[in-house]
Amino acid sequence: QVQLVESGGGLVQAGDSLRLSCAASGRTFRHSAMGWFRQAPGKEREFVAANIWSGGSTYYADSVKGRFTISRDNARNTVYLQMNSLKPEDTADYYCAAEKTPWVVGTTQEDYDYWGQGTRVTVSS
Repeated sequence: QVQLVESGGGLVQAGDSLRLSCAASGRTFRHSAMGWFRQAPGKEREFVAANIWSGGSTYYADSVKGRFTISRDNARNTVYLQMNSLKPEDTADYYCAAEKTPWVVGTTQEDYDYWGQGTRVTVSS
């Protein structure tokens, strides 16, 4: 059974940093995309970032480019999201996701087959 478990969320002030982690178990995602989505209160879930391996093709939402960095530790089957210069509009539940299909990086929810339970990030002004 595949499980994705996020950690690292919390309450921070604007300008602070947080690092989210997502550990996968049940299968390896060494050659598959893992990524992050977020859902703010009253809004739809949106793509944040994804890649297959650190240093490979990486995709970011425009709203987080230059502030967020996604990285992978494929030996640990783990993906991270370093979030710097946080803004109140980054407040959301953050979800880790992983694809079954290797060598393809999706940017929509429909591209992803496995999901974590989410971790909440709250940024106060």
